[in-house]
Amino acid sequence: MKTLFVGGGNMAIALIRGAIGSGAALGDLVVIERNSDQRQSLEKTLGVSCVALGESLPSGIAAVVWAVKPQHMKDATREIGPLVPGSLHISIAAGLRAGVLSRWLQTERIVRAMPNSGAAVGCGVTGLYSRDAVTEGDRAFAQALFEATGEVLWVDSDERLDAVTAVSGSGPAYVFHFLEGLQQAAEALGFPAAVARKLAIHTAQGALKQALSEREELTTLRHRVTSEKGTTAAALAVLDAQKTQGALAGAVRAAYERSAEIATEWDAVA
Repeated sequence: MKTLFVGGGNMAIALIRGAIGSGAALGDLVVIERNSDQRQSLEKTLGVSCVALGESLPSGIAAVVWAVKPQHMKDATREIGPLVPGSLHISIAAGLRAGVLSRWLQTERIVRAMPNSGAAVGCGVTGLYSRDAVTEGDRAFAQALFEATGEVLWVDSDERLDAVTAVSGSGPAYVFHFLEGLQQAAEALGFPAAVARKLAIHTAQGALKQALSEREELTTLRHRVTSEKGTTAAALAVLDAQKTQGALAGAVRAAYERSAEIATEWDAVA
């Protein structure tokens, strides 16, 4: 399917790289980008065709990926939507629910996506939600597009996509926050910053590889490295006393509630 990307930022770049890596023809990928320097960069680094807003689009565009900030979406849909009649529309704009997008684009062929930053390195996870008018072929295209950047799961409502936002959309920041703390702890024990960073990141990398490769529950994996009255048990006792897992659950809940609030705010003004 000939695909138009509206916006040439980081997530669009990740999706384009994934599509190219999965065998998409460069001639089937087009980007609308306002910034001339960014257009030149995309053409040079990715080899895709870029156009400025207002320039003619190639014919035969079958899918549009909306990769612009939510506050710019309404104007973008008004300017570009009429130029691509009959297309499938895939939006990665956070907080803009499918009903709002449907009104702006005058179509029910809407897929909402919530990817995360891991897509840039092929290790992302994306939640997808589609309107009833989206065909199986449309769903297959959307799934393939995002599977080229990592894992994909479908949810059955906009509200469930708010939950995806809270867990995986914001999730990389939680992980970086933990790694910051582990690095700082290593530095406090006398390691130089570069060594402390390496210890933190590679420890996390090894644990994640174990979790991905083994079938055991995470609790089982934790118990496996925790000897009774040992060093790990002493550390975990401090974390339990601080109720760190409860704090994380509260943080995810706060992100979920804020995601829902943002969606409601957009519904009110759309």
